[in-house]
Amino acid sequence: MKRPLLRAGATRLVSATLLAATVVVVGVAWYVGRDAGGQGADASDPELVARGEVVYAEHCATCHGKDLEGEPDWRRRRSDGTLPAPPHDATGHTWHHSDELLFRLTRDGPGAIAGDDYRTTMPAYADILSDREIWAVLAYIKSRWPEDVRRAQSQH
Repeated sequence: MKRPLLRAGATRLVSATLLAATVVVVGVAWYVGRDAGGQGADASDPELVARGEVVYAEHCATCHGKDLEGEPDWRRRRSDGTLPAPPHDATGHTWHHSDELLFRLTRDGPGAIAGDDYRTTMPAYADILSDREIWAVLAYIKSRWPEDVRRAQSQH
């Protein structure tokens, strides 16, 4: 008489383990996609860029400049330890960072990346802008860069 490979209890245990593993894999995949907003800063998408221009004017231009020029002396700390808003045009350092990092900096605030003790006047925009609006602003900023700068930034 042949013995069954697995008993009923063992079969349930294997099934439960496979189900748990599947849930973990799906959860991690969802979280990773959610972490970067699950979209992108496509500077070739005219609708996204147009939306980003409006959102930038409403929420970013006051500090980062109407033409993305940033504040004067943006590399020199103020007396309170904060840095002025950097430019987002090709003269700044924005293009030295990946889309995902720029998204997280905007959504969660610089302190979430640099540490809670980082002094900044820039708020986290998670409760102010949707993920789509943040991606749109980034697409708008990128659309203003020369092609060689866009190409270099895409390598990050």
